[in-house]
Amino acid sequence: MSVPASPTSRERRRWARYLVNERAEAHVYRELAARRSGEEREILTALADAEGRHEAHWLRLLGGEPARLPRPDVRTVLLGWMAKRFGSIFVLALAQNAEARSPYDDEPFATPAMGADEKIHHEVVRGLAARGRRRLSGTFRAAVFGANDGLVSNLALVMGIGATGVSAQFVLFSGIAGLLAGALSMGAGEFVSVRSQRELLQSTQPSTFADGAIPHLDIDANELALVYRTRGMAEAEATARARQAVEAARALGQGRTHSSSIEVIDHGEVVGSAWSAALSSFLFFASGAIIPVLPWIFGLSGLAAIVLALALVGSALMCTGAAVGLLSGAPPLRRALRQLAIGFGAAAVTYALGLLFGVTLG
Repeated sequence: MSVPASPTSRERRRWARYLVNERAEAHVYRELAARRSGEEREILTALADAEGRHEAHWLRLLGGEPARLPRPDVRTVLLGWMAKRFGSIFVLALAQNAEARSPYDDEPFATPAMGADEKIHHEVVRGLAARGRRRLSGTFRAAVFGANDGLVSNLALVMGIGATGVSAQFVLFSGIAGLLAGALSMGAGEFVSVRSQRELLQSTQPSTFADGAIPHLDIDANELALVYRTRGMAEAEATARARQAVEAARALGQGRTHSSSIEVIDHGEVVGSAWSAALSSFLFFASGAIIPVLPWIFGLSGLAAIVLALALVGSALMCTGAAVGLLSGAPPLRRALRQLAIGFGAAAVTYALGLLFGVTLG
C-alpha cells in the first residue's frame, strides 16, 4: 500500500467515512460486551479492539482527527441504537450481515490485514449469533410458525367467507371459530408430538434388565461389548470397556449397571413439557389468528373490513418474515416480502373461490 503525498479531497472524505464507521462499529461491540459475561464478553471486546486498530489506521492517513466528520452509515447507527437498548441476537444477526459487506477488498489504502480482519470478524459474529440462535431455536420456531399459521389460515378463511356475500356477523363468527379450531388443533398436535417424542426417547434409554448377568459373562467372549458397540463405540474400545465392566462386577460379587458410565439424557430438558408446548402453540396460533378478525370485531364490514384485515395481516407477516431473515442471517426485506407473498397468495385463492361459490349460489 502506497500513501499519496497529498491525497485528494475525495480520498480524504472516503477515509473519514471509514473512520467514523469503524469507530461506530467498535462502539457497537463494546455495548454488546457490556451486556455479556465470560467468554462472549472477551470475544466482543477483542472485536472492538480490532475495529479500534482500523480506526487508528485511517487517523494516521488523515494526519489526525479531522475538523469535520461525516455521519456513520444508517446501518451502523441502527446497530448502535439496538445494541444500547436490547443487546439481543438481532443485533448480532445484523452485525453479521454488516461484516459480510467489507469495503476493504477494493480499497487501495487499506492494508491486507484489515481486509482479512473483516472476513474473520464475519465468521466470529456468525459464531456468536449461532449461539443465540440455538438458545432461541425451539421457542422462536413455535412462536413464528404458530403465529404465521394463525395469520395465514384465518385470513384465508375470512376472505373466502366474506367473498360469498354473507353478513358481517357470519364472517366474524367464522373467524372466531377458525381461531379456536386452529389453536386447539395446534395445541393438541404439539402435545401429541412432544409426548410421543418423550416416549420414543425413553424407549432408547439404557436399561438394567441384564445387570444381574454381567458377573457370569465369559470375559473372553464378552457379549457386553456388543452393547457398547450399539451405542457408538469402536470395536476395540467396546471390548476394553466390556472387560472392565465384567471384572468390576465380579469384584463386587453382584451385578453392576453397565450403563452407569454412559451419559443418560434428561428428556424433560431436551424435549420439554408436553403441556407447556401445547399451551404455547395454542397461544401463538391464537395471537396470529385474531388479527384478521379484528376489523369485524370492531364493527366494520364489506370492503373496508377486508382492506383493513389485509393491511394488518400484511404488516404482521412482514414483521415475522423480517425476524426470520434477521435471525437466519438472510436479507430481512426479502424474507418479509416472501412471507407477504405466501400469505396474500393463500388469501387470494380462497377469496377467488369464495367469489365463485357466491356467484354459483346466487
